[in-house]
Amino acid sequence: MTHDGSTNGHALAPFALHHDSWGRLVLTEPGGRQHVGVEPVRAFPVSDPTHGIALCDAAGLEVAWIESLDALPPPVRQVLEEALALREFVPVLRRVVGISAPAEPSEWEVETDRGPTRFVLNGEDDVRRLAGHRALITDARGIRYLIPDLRALDSVSRRLLERYL
Repeated sequence: MTHDGSTNGHALAPFALHHDSWGRLVLTEPGGRQHVGVEPVRAFPVSDPTHGIALCDAAGLEVAWIESLDALPPPVRQVLEEALALREFVPVLRRVVGISAPAEPSEWEVETDRGPTRFVLNGEDDVRRLAGHRALITDARGIRYLIPDLRALDSVSRRLLERYL
């Protein structure tokens, strides 16, 4: 969605936001330049969640800064708040039950701290090893699953994850 130019108490956003057909967040600058796959990051997620939000490109570089959500037109704010909610929803993966195929995209069946679920993995690049024996899996919808300690997984889960890490 993009703003409609209305000024009903809100400043005009210096950019537009929408999701492309792949579900990626796209920032469009006033001149038309687009940044595909931007990620919103709160500077103060606990102490001041409505102020200080960076929009970062795929390389992690800041492409836009938002002082306050309150200053955004409602449609832009809604897209941004939905993206933030998705980014901040991170179930903990406890067990990999199965993976549908050795090639991507593949369907994964897992158990998380929020219960069992299935998701589609687009590619092996969507499974990343993190410091401290942790890993992060990002599904086709952008939901991230955290594995806090790979060593704590059962042997079947570790074997299934082996080719991705």
